[in-house]
Amino acid sequence: MTESLSLAGRTAVVTGAGAGLGRAEALALAAAGAAVVVNDMGDGAHAVTAEIAAAGGRATAVTGDVSDWSLGEHLVHEAVSTFGSMDILVNNAGILRDKMIFNLTESDWDDVIRVHLKGHAATSRAAAVHWREASKAAGGPVYGRVVNTSSEAFLFGSAGQPNYSAAKAGITALTLSTAQGLSRYGVRANAICPRARTAMTADAFGENTADAGLDPLSPERVATLVHYLSSPAADEINGQVFVVYGKMVAVMAAPQVENRFDAAGSAFSPEELEELLTPYFAGRGPYENYAAFSVAELEKVALATGDTADV
Repeated sequence: MTESLSLAGRTAVVTGAGAGLGRAEALALAAAGAAVVVNDMGDGAHAVTAEIAAAGGRATAVTGDVSDWSLGEHLVHEAVSTFGSMDILVNNAGILRDKMIFNLTESDWDDVIRVHLKGHAATSRAAAVHWREASKAAGGPVYGRVVNTSSEAFLFGSAGQPNYSAAKAGITALTLSTAQGLSRYGVRANAICPRARTAMTADAFGENTADAGLDPLSPERVATLVHYLSSPAADEINGQVFVVYGKMVAVMAAPQVENRFDAAGSAFSPEELEELLTPYFAGRGPYENYAAFSVAELEKVALATGDTADV
């Protein structure tokens, strides 16, 4: 492994790392030389810690709910006190409470926003405090990496996931704000929108139907990008959003203005808006007519045909 990709001497905190995508990310960072603080709610954190140790790596487990604001501080403290530094934060923890908007309960909304969005914010804030203080003490930039887990749902607004889609949109905005606010201290923050076959996505992606080779939706494919974004090689990458799955990594462009309409006078009247906007959108139909396929449905088509490169 090249020096620019090595994480030797670095310490990473990975949330939701007891299984699935978080586990693959923790193992990849450990294989690259990082010591890892493995966080999850239950015994999975200890199992992954043991797995890293068995492979010759260094890891410690911290169980707890990331939406507990104080846990973020505890994770940073554990990284510094056990391994001597806090260099990489990978936020992965999340839950699903999928419902159509008309069936959504208050707890369905609160639970998903709390774990995904507040969980990302709690750990990001704690890491940011540490890096800012370290930068001031050093008199210059320090090494810091944040990799947050968003989703394409923040772009497409998955019909059965209003809570999840909103949380992922918030995580994307949090990532961009973090990238801008911490860059002066040497920190780089980016977001990934992964497609991976895990327990949480079993209903969407089903079983692996690939005949041979690595599953196109293997979490290990995503973990490779997380390793790269955590490394010195990615020092000039900040505030970016990546879609990653299969053999593809796509960099998302910032939203662009599709068209602009100006009032003839000092302000629009309803009649003028009707004159301009109604013809512009005529023929597009309601949303479900021109965006009928969900990400999950497109993925099923891709897996069935073997074409997973450009979905």
